[in-house]
Amino acid sequence: MPSSVTRRSAGRRTVPDAAAQAVKLGVNIDHVATLRQARRTAYPSLIEAVAACEAAGAHGITLHLREDRRHIQDADVHALRRVITTRMNLEMANHPEIVAIACAVVPDEVCLVPERREELTTEGGLDAAGQAAALRPAVEALAARGVRVSLFIDPDPEQVDAAAALGAPCVELHTGTYCEASGREALRELDRLRAAAERAHAAGLQVNAGHGLNLENVASVVRLPWLDTLNIGHSIVCHAVFVGLGQAVQAMLERIRAG
Repeated sequence: MPSSVTRRSAGRRTVPDAAAQAVKLGVNIDHVATLRQARRTAYPSLIEAVAACEAAGAHGITLHLREDRRHIQDADVHALRRVITTRMNLEMANHPEIVAIACAVVPDEVCLVPERREELTTEGGLDAAGQAAALRPAVEALAARGVRVSLFIDPDPEQVDAAAALGAPCVELHTGTYCEASGREALRELDRLRAAAERAHAAGLQVNAGHGLNLENVASVVRLPWLDTLNIGHSIVCHAVFVGLGQAVQAMLERIRAG
């Protein structure tokens, strides 16, 4: 009898079992905060946003505390740590002040990302290979606090290997390049993502993915091997403008399950 984790066929390599590999959804609520910060009001409430996402079936909540505090604020991180009932994933740059906040709050997960003040959103993956010496103290400090650390990287073999060498138990593959591509270029990017997922799993890393995903392009990404969690925010919040946050989360979950 095949195990619950894999199916084996003569002459074929082991592949993940679909039932055992149900992909989870982490909802990024940064852009709910963006709406609030546009007028510096007390609404929309991030606590209400968390409640709506979790009630709709989200498996986790992601928020990015940027150095420029353009959306999520320090107080939000502390307040949301108290109310999130699924998993709190804090995205952050490797900056001493932000690392100290994460060590104090102790989220379930931290995803280290690159960050530039002039960018509209995170552009590309973290250079784990080139910045290993600078990243190691943060990875070790967070791990010592019991925080599961992920590195947001491009689907590149060198970056996957560097993440494993740093001792991070998880990577989040940057899907933005795939989402912006079309035709043969999109197929090539999907192949890169697939190869990176295989390599990360072989190195013992949990495989997550995210950036630029929406209802139209998520179906191909959800079929990546060994995928654990997709972190999606902007497209869900945009869809929520028309249908409500709970329904937007449910729509994405249905698309992921169909994929």
